[in-house]
Amino acid sequence: MTGLALIQGLLLAAGCLFFIVGTVGLLRFPDVYTRIHALTKADNLGLGLIVLALLPSVQHLSQAAKLILIWILVLAASSTAGYLIARYSRRHEDTK
Repeated sequence: MTGLALIQGLLLAAGCLFFIVGTVGLLRFPDVYTRIHALTKADNLGLGLIVLALLPSVQHLSQAAKLILIWILVLAASSTAGYLIARYSRRHEDTK
């Protein structure tokens, strides 16, 4: 096993761990705001670590660009979805 493969394995494991931690936060936290916070932060960091682990394995620069573009799009979608969920929850609480 080379040093690069070891680093990639550690980054993949860390990324998966962040996904698990985000899921646990989603299930354990008491309200929607803390759940959104835990899930979006952990998932974005987890995906970033997984993309970082995959980048040395790509064969062409276009593949690396696709991985980074996917990560950026997921970051944008995640933050937008988190904002919309929090806004809906806030408005729904005010009407009760």
